[in-house]
Amino acid sequence: MSAPTSNIRPDPDKVLVEIVDYVLTYRVDSALALETARNCLIDTLGCGLEALSYPACTKLMGPIVPGTIVPNGAKVPGTQFQLDPVQAAFNIGAMIRWLDFNDTWLAAEWGHPSDNLGGILATADWLSRNAIASGKKPLDMKDVLIAMIKAHEIQGCIALENSFNKVGLDHVLLVKLASTAVVGQMIGLTRDELINAVSLAFVDGHALRTYRHAPNTGSRKSWAAGDATSRAVRLALIAKTGEIGYPSALTAKTWGFYDVLFKGNAFTFQRPYGSYVMENVLFKIAFPAEFHAQTAVEAAMTLHGRLKEAGKSVDDIRRITIRTHEAAIRIIDKKGPLDNPADRDHCIQYMIAVPLIHGRLTAPDYEDAIAQDPRIDTLREKMECVEDPQYTKDYHDPEKRSIANALTVEFNDGTTLDEIAVEYPIGHKRRRADGIPLLVEKFRTNLARRFPQKQQQAILAASLDQATLEAMPVNEYVDLYVI
Repeated sequence: MSAPTSNIRPDPDKVLVEIVDYVLTYRVDSALALETARNCLIDTLGCGLEALSYPACTKLMGPIVPGTIVPNGAKVPGTQFQLDPVQAAFNIGAMIRWLDFNDTWLAAEWGHPSDNLGGILATADWLSRNAIASGKKPLDMKDVLIAMIKAHEIQGCIALENSFNKVGLDHVLLVKLASTAVVGQMIGLTRDELINAVSLAFVDGHALRTYRHAPNTGSRKSWAAGDATSRAVRLALIAKTGEIGYPSALTAKTWGFYDVLFKGNAFTFQRPYGSYVMENVLFKIAFPAEFHAQTAVEAAMTLHGRLKEAGKSVDDIRRITIRTHEAAIRIIDKKGPLDNPADRDHCIQYMIAVPLIHGRLTAPDYEDAIAQDPRIDTLREKMECVEDPQYTKDYHDPEKRSIANALTVEFNDGTTLDEIAVEYPIGHKRRRADGIPLLVEKFRTNLARRFPQKQQQAILAASLDQATLEAMPVNEYVDLYVI
């Protein structure tokens, strides 16, 4: 007969305590992290503005019940919506993730830490508008940047050594966790309340990766992060009511997260929380493509020019070898029919074929009008992914964090083009000097999609100077984006 389970409530799990103490006590003093957070902010909002050109995204925008008015609610950039902070977080989170063009973090688990901006910006704006209505001081944009740094760090540091995808869970679990922690701090939770909130995030239902993989790939992957960051706001607000938490949410025998969802394994950590993730985050600057393919697309763009120089066309190609890393093979090496844009932007062969044919890869290139070109599927059939163990090793090396791909084209006549290898994409920390000017141009382009010239200039004036942005009240900055 087994011993009865103790009903003595345990101390909170160490993982919960370390997250909470980091959020409450860590002082961000890295100028690099703050500057990178500002660039991350404008890039992320720009991605959301571009997504508003797509009806598949905009059909999800707005209040749950049409016509709902929320006094002092959070505003959704690029729209006229003013919503409760939970629904505003969903709106912002969905639009910034829709086109797979915001920042990326690659490790044992991958993801997009700027997904947390949905909950952060919605909460900060809502708090600021209510503070002003009560005669109090609103939050400044520096508060948003600091919350972004901390959310990036929580999501990214856990991702370094712990793979959720290998147990079938989607990386938006970490968005929900990180957003809950930083939003809870923003709304004034005590230490005990914040531990409760983070525990609620761990015992919550978690998304499966079903919608990211064949044969079920679909558009939920574009709003899953919005769902996660909005759920975080809801859980933080629940904790603020005094709702109890679950101290051994991770470690409880049989019923805890580790035993139920992580094959009995505890999390491992490579480094303490600081500002490492924001400082090293990867920006998607050139192409709206799943990040493991960014360097492959860059190589394909070079090969497009080489084809012309050689007097060849894609019809002359017999084989394309893709030398790559293990994660790319596991996530985006895809054969067979591709049913929708969500399927196509997670297929490395598709993302190579389009630039080889057209010399570009843009968001509209995933739509049916382009995908029906028979040359794309013909090229896809000629491609083979081969793992390079060194590329896989460098991918996981914290000093390198490369995302390498190399392409070799062989023609029907037996000749080949020299292999084009790209180890670090334009959005990598090692290429910041080249990347940031292009990131700013990407932001200018996205502003022009939505706003008249005078409004564009006002947003740029507030966004491109560090001191100006940090000092601006959150509500005033968000108001710049209202149409």
